[in-house]
Amino acid sequence: MSELTVADATNRIYESLQADNADIDGHIANLKAALTRAGLKEAVFDPARLVQNNRSGRKLMQAYFRQRGVSVTFSAS
Repeated sequence: MSELTVADATNRIYESLQADNADIDGHIANLKAALTRAGLKEAVFDPARLVQNNRSGRKLMQAYFRQRGVSVTFSAS
């Protein structure tokens, strides 16, 4: 399997979130690996593409990803 780019891994997470978090842990691991390969420290998500685009949903997402070793920020939309 080819290595995913950060953009590809991020898009797969958006798809997973839309599909009720299907395989989310695997996608987070792929994102973590892609971030490491790219030399990045954090993943940036567009809040407009999130299922739970409110403060509570964003904080929950940040906490869940942080537990799996990925720092999450949100772009200004």
